[in-house]
Amino acid sequence: MPSNKPPVPDETPAQVQDDDEPDAWDQRINDTGCSAENARLNDCYFEKKDWRLCKSEMEAFKACWKAKGNTSRTESRDK
Repeated sequence: MPSNKPPVPDETPAQVQDDDEPDAWDQRINDTGCSAENARLNDCYFEKKDWRLCKSEMEAFKACWKAKGNTSRTESRDK
């Protein structure tokens, strides 16, 4: 008689990735000091699929970005 249990994938420890550590992108966002605002903005877009419906989240992110002095990170410079 066949088992009703779903098949168990063959995963060795080398195949399993530790997702607790932030990747390079997450670390850059964390370094801005605005990761919570960024998460709320992304969550809003994920839910609504329209940036225009996320204006308050965008303004909060922009205010945090400016308050934390991140504007210099994105300035264009003539060389």
